[in-house]
Amino acid sequence: MTDQNTQQAQKFTCSHLEENSFEAGLRAYAEYRDLGMVEATHGMVRAHVIKLVPPFVPEEVSKRHTHDVQFQFLYCLKGWMKGEYDGEEVIMREGSSWLQPPNIKHTVLGYSDDCELLEIIMPADFDTEEL
Repeated sequence: MTDQNTQQAQKFTCSHLEENSFEAGLRAYAEYRDLGMVEATHGMVRAHVIKLVPPFVPEEVSKRHTHDVQFQFLYCLKGWMKGEYDGEEVIMREGSSWLQPPNIKHTVLGYSDDCELLEIIMPADFDTEEL
């Protein structure tokens, strides 16, 4: 049980899909729909929907990297994405979910024109390192 005296209380938040919900963000080949978790959890969690922007351009997208996180969960909402995770190639498709352990070396190898992913990360602010 969490001690409420040592951690700030979380706030209720709700996010509805709107026509202009997606914005540019961390990567040029992706648009992000923030789900409001950063403010609601005082920086403990970031949750967003990532819409990968077509076309897939390997020179721009396929850069091996890591994220300095404690927790990173993804769920494929639409389409598919091919990735390499510490030497293992996997195609994630609609309904696939995966956990990326802290600092796992990975590369995006391809995605469909309609690919959308739900990503939940802890902490909300983290470093990404290109390798």
